[in-house]
Amino acid sequence: MSELLSLEGRHVHLLPMSLDHVDGLLEAAGGDRTTYGFTPVPWDRVTMTAYIEKAIAHRRAGEHVPFVTFSSAHRRIVGTTRFYDLTPWDWSSHFPGSESFQRHDRPDVASIGYTWLDSVAQRTPVNSEAKLLMIGHAFEGWEVRAVRIQTDARNLRSRVAIERLGFSLDGVIRADMPGADGGVRDSAVFSMLATEWPEHRQRLLDRLAR
Repeated sequence: MSELLSLEGRHVHLLPMSLDHVDGLLEAAGGDRTTYGFTPVPWDRVTMTAYIEKAIAHRRAGEHVPFVTFSSAHRRIVGTTRFYDLTPWDWSSHFPGSESFQRHDRPDVASIGYTWLDSVAQRTPVNSEAKLLMIGHAFEGWEVRAVRIQTDARNLRSRVAIERLGFSLDGVIRADMPGADGGVRDSAVFSMLATEWPEHRQRLLDRLAR
């Protein structure tokens, strides 16, 4: 899971995150920050460098696959996103013969998160195509059983956007983690199953073709 994965579409190119991207991400984070109320986004060179170094450490451990989001229309980096929670399930003691289900090189479930975009790229095809590429890789490349996305339960804009992608609300985890505003965050958790992907894939393709 530590491969330097790159995903490319018509509107967006998801590139493996590196320290070479500090300046590009600083530019993306330095515009209008009013939409980051529920999202932790680094604010200066020190915090951005630490953010990238931590993401790279997770990648080396096989836990995350972090990307920078390059917009073809803007011809620059406009944000970041990643896969995380990529540990294969342990099938070893569930029932006789379950060892045949065990995966060692790919996850059973993948989460998508750590997503933020420059305000100029919000409400453009960038996020929809990035999600199409990532969900497609998870279901068609890794053959996961489900993809999960979560957001601050108070972030109604994000929740609506996740549901428009075809994800269903599984529930809300109370007091899940620190909130970006300094409070305690409740997390709304959504998922999409492999059997649901073909229908939602076509809807996303139709939306991007408009």
